[in-house]
Amino acid sequence: MPGKRCGAKTAHNARNFQFAAMSNFRAHLYLFIVNLFYGAGFTVSKIVMPEFIKPFGFIFIRVSVTTALFWGLHRFWINEKVAKKDFALLALCGLFGVVINQEMFFLGLSITTPINAALIMIMTPILVFVISFFMAHEKATWQKILGLVLGASGALIIISGRGFSFTGKTVLGDLFILINATSYAVYLVIVRPLMKKYHPLTVITWVFAFGLLPVTLFGFNQFNEIEWNSFTTQAWLGLAFVVICTTFFAYLLNILALREVHSSVVGAYIYLQPVLATIISVSLGKDQITFEKIVSALLIFSGVYMVSFAGGIKLFNKPKTEPDTNDMVME
Repeated sequence: MPGKRCGAKTAHNARNFQFAAMSNFRAHLYLFIVNLFYGAGFTVSKIVMPEFIKPFGFIFIRVSVTTALFWGLHRFWINEKVAKKDFALLALCGLFGVVINQEMFFLGLSITTPINAALIMIMTPILVFVISFFMAHEKATWQKILGLVLGASGALIIISGRGFSFTGKTVLGDLFILINATSYAVYLVIVRPLMKKYHPLTVITWVFAFGLLPVTLFGFNQFNEIEWNSFTTQAWLGLAFVVICTTFFAYLLNILALREVHSSVVGAYIYLQPVLATIISVSLGKDQITFEKIVSALLIFSGVYMVSFAGGIKLFNKPKTEPDTNDMVME
């Protein structure tokens, strides 16, 4: 009998290990797909915008469709109530996480290049540190200060262009992307208490809902100007990809991955975005690699590492606490 019990326990442990391994593999697969969507989104968005759709009209389509999909999914999956006292903070999150974030991202991307945008966007963890420091949420260390200097230097190289002239064609677009990243960093800081209190899908649904009205005011006129008859097959596919893949499915897969791996793992996958964006953009002939971009990439990557991952990352630990807001990417 003891031998049978021991054998049964061993078999049970083996099944649990296999299930855990499969869950971790599935989570990492989800995260790779999410960042593949984001990496491709930089280039795909440029196919549609601004030739077929102007930036604010594009955002109106993206936010309105995604809000409807989130509301439907939330109603049948979570259906969680939100306290009225939290509406004001949710509205503020909608302003920084959807309105300013989305408007500046698409406006900047319509002017700058996919690689520039991807590199500036990964400065978000550094910007989160700066905002958290001034709000007394985080302490400064020499590693983080060094990371801030490295990241800022990399961003300066991108924005200034060749020779630090600040007269390049992409300067204004790069600045808009930097405002976009800063706005998202503010969102990450102020949304933390909501993420601890509610399910991530509940928070995202309400954030998009509150952001929809301002986005509609800014983008409805550009939406009415769209000449749908002029759309090519490539434009239709690009629009569908940005709305469905880089928004709805990206958020959904992120939430599913958070059930299996630690939030720091989800945050670490942001490093894939500029790599994938560069591969896709260069392969399609939409951008080119320059010496300045290589140097800026090394500086920004080093800076983000110093600020975010000085303590190391455990790749296969299931989260013991609520998800960190660094996971909720809203590009």
